[in-house]
Amino acid sequence: MSKSLFSIEYPLDNVSLTVLWNSIGTPLGLSEWFADGVTVNENEYTFSWEKYEQTAFLLQTKQNQFIRFQWEEDAGTDYYFELLINVVPITGDIILIVNDFAGKDEQEDAILLWNKQIAELRRKTGM
Repeated sequence: MSKSLFSIEYPLDNVSLTVLWNSIGTPLGLSEWFADGVTVNENEYTFSWEKYEQTAFLLQTKQNQFIRFQWEEDAGTDYYFELLINVVPITGDIILIVNDFAGKDEQEDAILLWNKQIAELRRKTGM
């Protein structure tokens, strides 16, 4: 199945760059809002939700800027998901950008899932 890239921007209020990075760029932070648990073995991250596990590979990261993963089932493709921090130069406002891939008939569900996850991130961190 062919997938297309989509991006969602989430303006975040009352958050420091350090708190945001710790929430998206560390296993402990990810386990607070993205998954119930996160285990790491080198560049292999295993995310768990109740009785379900999914493995992703850390492709690239730059502290306080972005983290990019690829799900195990997407190995050998150009598909990934990424959490990118954009600090607006003039205002200092912080925007979290989610870049992800989904099939045409799955994109709406993927956006709803990201909206739910980011709402949980905001709730857990007070953003």
